[in-house]
Amino acid sequence: MTGKIDARLEELGIELPQVPPPAGAYVGVVQTGNLLFVAGQVPFWNGERRHIGKVGTDLTVEQGQEAAGVCALNILAQAKAALGGDLDRITRIVKLGGFVNCPPDFDQHPVVINGASNLIGEIFGEDIGAHARFAMGAGSLPFNVAVEIDAVIEVK
Repeated sequence: MTGKIDARLEELGIELPQVPPPAGAYVGVVQTGNLLFVAGQVPFWNGERRHIGKVGTDLTVEQGQEAAGVCALNILAQAKAALGGDLDRITRIVKLGGFVNCPPDFDQHPVVINGASNLIGEIFGEDIGAHARFAMGAGSLPFNVAVEIDAVIEVK
């Protein structure tokens, strides 16, 4: 039986990517109590690196938003795997933390990370999807990707 969130993803024409493996000595998700801590996700799509370079020089803000959306989908793929395939167990997206690979004078970090926040809101709605967040610039990110985002998710 398809869950409510899976049905919403299908309605929006959104497919989740394969769960990306960790790029270092860590795990993709840790659950403690009713919280999932999802490690920073980068814009990999089924093993392919996407959105390479700095937002504001190599990539536009819009391309950065696309990268943030891919990160959000990787977060959901990680959560789905950790929850035995049941995204309906998510009761709240608590927090997203976003890093934007950009030059020092770039100041549109919140706009870039909106690519993830808006997608999460579209999928989960205001009651579950509204979240706290930070968005900041970084001089570099792993594999020279444009964006990295982590998450804290409440589950039942």
